[in-house]
Order: sequence, then C-alpha cells, then structure tokens
Amino acid sequence: MLLNRDPEASLDAIATGAGLSRRAIYGHFATRDDLVTELLSSGSERVIAALDHVDHPDSRVAIARIGARLWSEVENVRVMAQLAIRGPQRYAVARTLSPVRHRLLSIVVAGIDAHELRQDMAPGTLAALIEGSALSVLDEAIRSNLSNRDGHRLVMVAALAVAGLSWREAAEVIDGHDELRFGSQPQPEPEPHTTDPEGKTA
Repeated sequence: MLLNRDPEASLDAIATGAGLSRRAIYGHFATRDDLVTELLSSGSERVIAALDHVDHPDSRVAIARIGARLWSEVENVRVMAQLAIRGPQRYAVARTLSPVRHRLLSIVVAGIDAHELRQDMAPGTLAALIEGSALSVLDEAIRSNLSNRDGHRLVMVAALAVAGLSWREAAEVIDGHDELRFGSQPQPEPEPHTTDPEGKTA
C-alpha cells in the first residue's frame, strides 16, 4: 500500500498506485482524509476482532499473546499503524480500540491479584505503560526497520519487562509456550479471566 510508504501521498497518487481511475476512487472518497479515516477505522476493527478472545489463565502469557497478535496485525502496515496512534485521527482510533484496553486492564488486575505482575503501581497505570511499550516497539520497528521475527519477540519482551519480569523471566514465558513462537498459528482460547477492572470476581 502506497500510504504505508508515503503517509502524505495524495488521493490521485493512491488511485494510481492501486491501479484505479480518479473517477473510481473519487466516487467513494471525496478527500484523502476520508480515505485515511476509512482505512484507519477498518484497521482498528480488524485489530479488535483479532484480539477479541486472546487470553490465558496466566496473565503474563496473556499479555505476551496480546502483544504477539497485535504485532501480527500491524507488521505489514507499520507506518499506517503509527499514523493511527500518533496522527490526527488518534482520538477516534483510541475510542474504537477501547475494548482492547478494557481487556488488557482486566488481565492486569487479575495478574496483580495473583502476584504474577509487579505490585508497586495501580492496575490502570500499569496497563497504560504496557500499552505504551507496544507503541514504542512500533516506533523502533519503523526507525530501524526491524524484521518481522525481531519485532514479534521484542513487543512481548518489552511488555513483560514493563509488567515486572526480568529479561530471563520474560524469555522463560515466551520460550515455554508454543503459541508464542514466531509463525505459530492461533491456538484455541482458554477460558477468559473473570475479574473485572475493579477487582471483583464474576
């Protein structure tokens, strides 16, 4: 996709790159911003669908699985993904992705309760920092052109480090679960956590 190489590409250039006539693309999108908004919205919905049931009884594995699955969704569209979370549409994208944030927060609450995750900060703060670590990996992936394999592992290692694990402990979690291997297929989902963000058990 041209936008992934050049986020500032004009609508005419996008049409040409896609092999479409100006009439065809302008028939659907009046402006470049309309096209970008639609792409970001559909991309966000795809991420939500991909992460909808990603979970694990061990919060550390659940966090790593979210990171790995998220990376697999955005790896081929890194620049567009960065535009989604750093660009002018970021607030709309953030609202769309709120179910993912809620799921992560629930996992963090359960992990703190189980003493699997660090105990020195509030769940909301820790969940936000874990999310931030994934965004930092995306930035670094674009800056240094990380390989797919390296990005896949780094997003998990970074998230687990923020969650309170040492690099050795993070490696044990990642290497000890087949579903976290690079290139592994999605595994059947375990029963999800039933602890809500307020710490109550359903």
